Amino acid sequence: MTIEFHPEAYEEMLESARFYEKRVEGLGSDFLAAVQEATDRIKRFPDAAPLARAGIRKRLVSGFPFTILYERRKDEIFIAATIMHQQHRRPDYWEERVRSRS
Repeated sequence: MTIEFHPEAYEEMLESARFYEKRVEGLGSDFLAAVQEATDRIKRFPDAAPLARAGIRKRLVSGFPFTILYERRKDEIFIAATIMHQQHRRPDYWEERVRSRS
């Protein structure tokens, strides 16, 4: 099973890593390692994470206030968003990414 990030979800992840790296040297790398650990868990146990919406699961990123939202497909895991927990202004902004892939 492969992991595929939506291009905007991948950019969100990199943008967050850059933000953390500017704050504390090495923290951006720690964030990326935590995301990698979370995606490895998703790959090993794709159905273990709780459902956020129909067909969309959420996996917390350990040590950071982020959640990975993903959809399990036949041969892949599609990551729709790497979202900060306090995303109040546009909480469902990522939904179009999933609809466009269906």
